[in-house]
Amino acid sequence: MNEEMNETIEETTEEVSEEVVEEVNEATEGVQVTDEQLDEIADTAIAALKDVLKYFNVGEVTIDEYEGDEGELILDITGDDLAVLIGRHGKTLDALQFLISAITVRKIGYRFPVIIDVESYKNRQRQKLEALARSSANKAASQGRSIKMRPMTPYERRIIHVALRDDDRVNTASEGEGMERHVVVVPVQ
Repeated sequence: MNEEMNETIEETTEEVSEEVVEEVNEATEGVQVTDEQLDEIADTAIAALKDVLKYFNVGEVTIDEYEGDEGELILDITGDDLAVLIGRHGKTLDALQFLISAITVRKIGYRFPVIIDVESYKNRQRQKLEALARSSANKAASQGRSIKMRPMTPYERRIIHVALRDDDRVNTASEGEGMERHVVVVPVQ
């Protein structure tokens, strides 16, 4: 895929309203499905992913599926030279995930969280975000003041909220609009 197409995908991803994505995530949180439904979701998402990957010049890939910590379906793509699927700052990967989720919702008729990863890139990013969340919580609790984090995508903000939901020392809230939406870690008084 050429650089111009990559940039178009990244720009399109940025234009998607984060508030709508976040509202859908909150509305479907905790959805329970049967094993048969989960198999149907996985089959649908994998078929859509394979169809889309034909347009990327990435050669042979393997798609591993597993259940995440929050009950989401994770599809991890492995192969040679997959940097094009990640893109700059993960923007192409975010667009790919959005596209596969949209196709899956349309085909199965309801939303179930499907995470697309490339060689565990998102898992590594998740670990970094969880460490950042813990560090921000420690700082907020020790200094007794709110800590405003950098702007993040809905997916990244959710990781922060989940990482700190059992920390009795702090609460979290999302503030701001659009691309400036960020998490604020507030010490409990």
